[in-house]
Amino acid sequence: MSKFYITTAIAYTSRKPHIGNTYEIILTDAIARWRRFLGDDVFFLTGTDEHGQKIQEIAEAEGIEPKLYVDRIAGQIKDIADMLSISYDKFIRTTDDYHVEAVKKIFKKLYEQGDIYKSEYEGLYCTPCESFWTETQLVDGKCPDCGREVKKTKEEAYFLKLGKYQDKLIEYIENNPDFIQPESRKKEMINNFIKPGLQDLCVSRTSFTWGIPVEFDPGHIVYVWIDALSNYITALGYSPDKKGELYEKYWPADVHIIGKDILRFHTIYWPIMLMALGEPLPKQVFGHPWMLFGENGEKMSKSRGNVIYAEDLVRHFGVDAVRYYSLHEMPFASDGTITYEVFINRFNSDLANTLGNLVNRTVAMINKYFDGVIPEPVAEGDFDADLKAVCLGALDKITKKMETWHIADSLDEIWEIVNRANKYIDETTPWILAKNEEDKPRLGTVLYNLAESIRIIASLLSAFMPDTAAKIAQQINTDVLSADSIKAFGGLKAGAKVSEPTPLFARIDVDKKLEELAAENADEEKIEIAPYKEYCEFDDFLKLDLRVGKVIECEKVKKSDKLLRFTLQVGSETRQILSGIAKFHSPEDLIGKNVVFVANFKPRKMMGMESEGMILSAEYGDELSVLTTLKDMQSGAEIV
Repeated sequence: MSKFYITTAIAYTSRKPHIGNTYEIILTDAIARWRRFLGDDVFFLTGTDEHGQKIQEIAEAEGIEPKLYVDRIAGQIKDIADMLSISYDKFIRTTDDYHVEAVKKIFKKLYEQGDIYKSEYEGLYCTPCESFWTETQLVDGKCPDCGREVKKTKEEAYFLKLGKYQDKLIEYIENNPDFIQPESRKKEMINNFIKPGLQDLCVSRTSFTWGIPVEFDPGHIVYVWIDALSNYITALGYSPDKKGELYEKYWPADVHIIGKDILRFHTIYWPIMLMALGEPLPKQVFGHPWMLFGENGEKMSKSRGNVIYAEDLVRHFGVDAVRYYSLHEMPFASDGTITYEVFINRFNSDLANTLGNLVNRTVAMINKYFDGVIPEPVAEGDFDADLKAVCLGALDKITKKMETWHIADSLDEIWEIVNRANKYIDETTPWILAKNEEDKPRLGTVLYNLAESIRIIASLLSAFMPDTAAKIAQQINTDVLSADSIKAFGGLKAGAKVSEPTPLFARIDVDKKLEELAAENADEEKIEIAPYKEYCEFDDFLKLDLRVGKVIECEKVKKSDKLLRFTLQVGSETRQILSGIAKFHSPEDLIGKNVVFVANFKPRKMMGMESEGMILSAEYGDELSVLTTLKDMQSGAEIV
């Protein structure tokens, strides 16, 4: 028995995860279940990352303590995992006492041995990503990870000496060619981040308080990377002064399953932290692709209205349908997509028609022709050998694919058996064999072979669709779903009685279900909006002079990532207004548009230029749009 330690990235508790976030834990669970199926001693870790500035700001906006906020979101994340039949062995929270104490000791050890030092940080900070960037790392002046605005920050901080371990890290990657997967991601890390030179990493903050304190320096809190990344060893009982039984047994991790967007942290920061601690490095880090929404592949976002939640999919289609789609429709190294229409079509074709129909027909025929008793296979014939060969070849093929995390391809191998068994029914025509008494031995053999093929299918499916595998086993009256039992054909016990046929997946009316989903998604109660401001008097509103202006010139302001300079035609005069909306609009798209602006704000200087008013915009989530008029109104028209 081999030990196998596998982890997900811990989910950030800023919000409830959507199906794109949830894909990772389904993927990891399938791998963990498969290794258990093969007989390995598996430890599967998942959990939540609960500290940081973003969470503190969200909690403050809601008027509650950060701990209350993360308790709620962590509970939702754990409930989703349980709903999806995730077989984790431990669910860690970075607010757990044992983790907090271990992180304090890790930080202190690194400081005392000279790998962490105190200095001052001045740079560009992205709050949503909780990351610092240099000017050269920005993309169009924005955060290279999320595309949002960054802000200049200066504060006292501690730093981890990344450069000290740069050569050692490169050597490790070169000597362990499978450490970073897929291969394309390894090249990206080496060429874009490591070889240009590693800058020391900021590992403490003083500008917020929600985090693990640095005990020997009040006012500093341990920054996210040492806090969050350490979970992979603290969950096993690791502390610098005591490693613990689980740590000694399972570390190093066999694989960290993470999103491709956080690969840098797991293949640079995390290995260097471990090197500094004198601990072994994980054997592999797999950066999986993203699940995107729609045919055009957009990232899921509340502001775009394209978020799909796992619990909604489960409510409409069932747990295993969600697991199947997530695992089968995601490529190994490129992004996958989800739409309701494709989901339903895959449900009908693969699950209801191909798999469900095979099980239903086979069990129904055993009930009809043999009173529900699984017959003895006593009359071999044509097509039997080929069916058996497909069944017996699947385990090795899937095992090889699962070793390299080709999950979708592994499911295709299972469906090779499903398709071959359906073809076998057409080839052997059991309904014709049933007409002649002398063909009954051959009919019994055909139905036994089908039932045994279904047992093998259920065994292989148990890692990917555990509930469905259990239902299939119940229908053919077997509890033998092990890897060892499918190395030979014939493990199903003849003479056992099958149950009544029950459809595994009821076929869905596509148009009807899409209408139902559209109506549900249009429910305005599900749309989250910013809280309303306090009441004001009508006279206060009348003090604002709102006007229509036609954009006759628009350009980006030099040396500014945020500002656009507008020249508006307002009746017979022109006005210059500066607006910080460069992230959301291209200047050429605004020329000729009517925009709404506040005309009676006092002029003010911005970037050395005078701005004579404020252009109004609508904001929702991370989207923003300038307000325009439905008709091409005369410039200067008053808003009433």
